[in-house]
Amino acid sequence: MNKRTCNWSFLSAVLFFTAILQEGNAQETKRIVKPGVDYIDPTIGNVAPLLNSNRPVVHLPNQMIRVFPKRQDHLDMQITDFPFLATNIITPQMVFAIKPSMGEVTDTGWYRRLTYDHDLEVTQPWYYAVSLTDDNIRTEFTAGEKTGIYRFTYPAGVKKNLHLSHYYEKGDFQLNGNTITGKEYVNDVIHSQKGSAYMYGVFSGDPATGTKDGEKDWGKYTVTGRTQKPGRMEGLRAYATYSEQDNRVVEFRYAISFISTEQAKINFEKELKGIGFDQLKSKGRAAWEKTIGQVKVEGGTEAQKRTFYTALYRCYARMVDISEHGNFFSGYDNKVHEDTRSFYTDDYTWGNYLALHPLRTILDPKREADMLQSYVTMYEHSGWMPDYPRHFGDRPGMFGFKSSVMFLDAYRKGIRNFNVEKALEGMIKSADQGTMLPSRNGPKGGLEEFYYAKGYYPALHPGETETDSFTALKPGQKRSAVAVTLGNSYDSWALSELAKEMGKQDVVKRFAPRSHNYKNVWWDKYGMFMPKDAKGNWIDIDPKFDGGHAGSDYYNENNGWSYLWNVQQDIKGLTELMGGPDKMEQKLDRLFTEGVERSKPEFWAKFPDQTGLIGTFGMGNQVTLFIPYLYNYTNAPWKTQKYTRLLLDTWFQDNIFGVPGDEDGGSMSSFVVFSAMGFYPITPGMPVYTITSPLFTKISINLSNGKTFTIVADKSSRKNKYIQSASLNGRPLSSLSFTHAELLNGGTLLLTMGEETNKKWDIKYN
Repeated sequence: MNKRTCNWSFLSAVLFFTAILQEGNAQETKRIVKPGVDYIDPTIGNVAPLLNSNRPVVHLPNQMIRVFPKRQDHLDMQITDFPFLATNIITPQMVFAIKPSMGEVTDTGWYRRLTYDHDLEVTQPWYYAVSLTDDNIRTEFTAGEKTGIYRFTYPAGVKKNLHLSHYYEKGDFQLNGNTITGKEYVNDVIHSQKGSAYMYGVFSGDPATGTKDGEKDWGKYTVTGRTQKPGRMEGLRAYATYSEQDNRVVEFRYAISFISTEQAKINFEKELKGIGFDQLKSKGRAAWEKTIGQVKVEGGTEAQKRTFYTALYRCYARMVDISEHGNFFSGYDNKVHEDTRSFYTDDYTWGNYLALHPLRTILDPKREADMLQSYVTMYEHSGWMPDYPRHFGDRPGMFGFKSSVMFLDAYRKGIRNFNVEKALEGMIKSADQGTMLPSRNGPKGGLEEFYYAKGYYPALHPGETETDSFTALKPGQKRSAVAVTLGNSYDSWALSELAKEMGKQDVVKRFAPRSHNYKNVWWDKYGMFMPKDAKGNWIDIDPKFDGGHAGSDYYNENNGWSYLWNVQQDIKGLTELMGGPDKMEQKLDRLFTEGVERSKPEFWAKFPDQTGLIGTFGMGNQVTLFIPYLYNYTNAPWKTQKYTRLLLDTWFQDNIFGVPGDEDGGSMSSFVVFSAMGFYPITPGMPVYTITSPLFTKISINLSNGKTFTIVADKSSRKNKYIQSASLNGRPLSSLSFTHAELLNGGTLLLTMGEETNKKWDIKYN
């Protein structure tokens, strides 16, 4: 063999083994790539900056059963008990509870709090587990749609007990061998709602069971909930006890119904018959893999992926499907109805119209249609279009009629499978006959009549006594006059635009003029939206700090600088009020750079919702979510890219403090999802998205029509975060926007990224 042949043989061998090695490495790399669900950490944001914490909720996407351990927050190292279902995941409010103990059955078993260690805790969307450190009892939970299974593993050779209790007064349990039924008389005094929840459950094995009177004082042992009566063990209690010789592993399987115990048993049999704990757990993971797998991201850091996929998971906590196999209970007429279509409840439209409902129009338009039809059904049952629907009726929420925006947004995006005629009817009734006051439901009063006539909500001077008897009926009621005027301008625009789509010009003529009412509270002296009294005189206040607690005399939960931008329906008109794009840019710069001019304790004592501050901008409340995107309507759109990146990197980190404020079950998380993907629905109701800098180099969205929309941002990084050029399906973009129709058609949005910040784009108003 000559030297050339020998060298060629050697080279061939090297290439062969290199190819094998590369193939092996590629396979290994492929094996270690994690699916999106494995990045989810439900403990992110479990400690609130000031107000409500997020919870490590175990549930299936948009389904009724939502469970997490009852405790104050992540830093509370004792668990009060384990609920069967949370009707509200923020406050929270729950029904039925269970907890384990060892030894003899005594009252201590019900009121004793359980110690645990976070390092011995597992939190996944479909599964929760914790080791109780005092007793060494392993507690596990996994969820179905209307069902759940608790599994407890005790030390060997001990007597094993399960204690069941209620969160509200007069709760009842009935035992029959190892089967138990129960009723919870929900009395939500905070939100003035009453109703009943029912339970059917089965203990594993053959335990001894019994009940005890629950009316025992145990206040010093409990954590008082906002809606639960403090200091009492409510209603009848139940227990199951196992001997030392019985199996160490004890299960409790249950179903919940809002219809009856008989329906709860039906739910149980349809979901849990022949299904074991591990099977239900596997089904739960599969459901989340399918849901979360609809969006795939590449690039970015591991921390950014954890934040992104956890935010996406939180977008499926609301609304929830409370249909029960062809029936549902409506808290809007207190009747049971037959319907094969899913009925949804639990929503906060004031926060969720901004991004959560628009996100669902992309990811799950069929479910969005079902949710909107649920709103229509609630209107048909109650006579009012809800805005904060709960399990037992519409909660008095913020202000305005933001369900109107949701209807318009879906309709213009081609989602028509809901009764749009009836929806418009309900929207008109709210606009003509409903109160605009925050935290109140019901018919209009004198302030609404004034608004119809004068085009603004009248405000009181500082210290002036409330003169409107309708307002004074509710102690502490504040008018939020400027916020109400701005909010109704958007709501009236949405109503008139939907009427226009439907060819109802008489409705358009009545309500379109109200969409410009925001101009009636613009005071050129300050270049701000300011309060006016009933005589038309300006009330000269400091819009940064005045206005009573939470600013609610004139604004609401935020100061005047936050509400300065609340003209989403007419950004062009707002720009003109401010003196043009350059003046708007200067005003935005002040918002993000000028401080609140108070100490943090002083400011937050007055504005506890306005957290996550950068300058005077507060990331921690829904009213501000769209503001960073307004730079796209100036000559410096690169500042939208700068600030959305800064906000995500600063206020949405992958730890227990990783949410800056009032997330509310999806409203703030949907901002994270959109912003991390690189686009945002700045004006819901207009089927257009404005573009920002994506966190990832590639994002793929699998659409329900079988197509895929892809965003590619090669070389995107902390430094290369500024968009140099953009094209959609090969067509260069002159403005940083694209339409919902273009998204649904699939294709690729290609962004060239770099460090340069001086690229200008055409300003294109929606």
